Amino acid sequence: MRTFPSLRTISATGALLLVTPAMAQVVPGGPPAVGVVKAESRPMTESTEINGRIQARERVDLIARVTAFMNERLFTEGAEVKKGQLLYRLERAPFEADVEVKEAAVAQARAQLENADLTLKRAQELLDKNSGTQVAVDSALASQRVAAAQVKAAEAQLHQSRINLGYTEIKSPIDGIIGRTSVTVGNVVGPTSGALATVVSADPMYVTFPVSVRRVIELRERYADKGGFDAVKIRLRLPTGELYGQIGKLDFVDIGVAQDTDTMTLRGTIPNPVIQKVGDSNLYELSDAEFVTVSLEAVEPLKVLAVPRAALLSDQQGDYLYVVNDKNVAEQRRVKLGQSTPDIAAVTEGLKPGEQVVVEGIQRVRPNLVVAPGPASQTTPRAR
Repeated sequence: MRTFPSLRTISATGALLLVTPAMAQVVPGGPPAVGVVKAESRPMTESTEINGRIQARERVDLIARVTAFMNERLFTEGAEVKKGQLLYRLERAPFEADVEVKEAAVAQARAQLENADLTLKRAQELLDKNSGTQVAVDSALASQRVAAAQVKAAEAQLHQSRINLGYTEIKSPIDGIIGRTSVTVGNVVGPTSGALATVVSADPMYVTFPVSVRRVIELRERYADKGGFDAVKIRLRLPTGELYGQIGKLDFVDIGVAQDTDTMTLRGTIPNPVIQKVGDSNLYELSDAEFVTVSLEAVEPLKVLAVPRAALLSDQQGDYLYVVNDKNVAEQRRVKLGQSTPDIAAVTEGLKPGEQVVVEGIQRVRPNLVVAPGPASQTTPRAR
């Protein structure tokens, strides 16, 4: 890199002072010294921050499907449960008795069917021997069909009674974490009692967030040749401000647009491993319905034309910066900015690679002013 010669001056006490190019005072009638950097393409991880919420992938409210007294609660609130695990047991005796009644009804219907079968057989035999009539056969056939239908009806009622008996045992339909119970043992519960408890899956979790339609289209077009939304990764910032250590993947874009906000709901899946075990319970970093900040980032950094943010100025017309041409004249350039970081800004329009951009001494520059450019220092303060 070319070094810019230091400027020396003598203080009132005779001491020799050393001044950097960007700090040098302008000699009356001379061009102001400025520090410049070359506009270059550099990798930048594009990110967009949006408010979102964590959502369990599976969520089940446990509701009693028959009316009965609750006899037992067989789980610890807040503990993990497995699919098929027995959680509540309701009073079974009335339902067992009902099953026995229906079993008896089925046995009775089957006996009547057997009798009807025999009657039909005898009537047919008599008709074959010319000792009976067709009317008797038809009557016996009708009775046999009625008896067969009564058997099916009795069997259906028995099946329903057995289903109701099975409902007295409430089991978990999924693997997950169960919340607190809303009804204690000894109370009557039923379909109108509401949720007895809720089970939610823990790992992985969903994160849902609204994104403007314009931004969704931009993302789709930008990553179309890079795998579409597979080229986007999801990072989370927790309510404490801490960055979550796991990386998620975008897996769903809603088919409709919210008319009041002109946004679409996007959803990602992110791991949620156990961070601590306490007794029978496991603690996870993410919880269902938790509020988080979602950051959408490109899987691979994008190449952008970037300049230090210290080079940027703005007014009512927008953003601009100063470029020093080959005649050392400062030109004002209106620019359009893309994704930026606290220190670097991406310029999408108004600047070409290799052009010299003023970053130091910018307060002394005016459009079409001749300046004395030199390399900027490595650490450039941000513009205010």
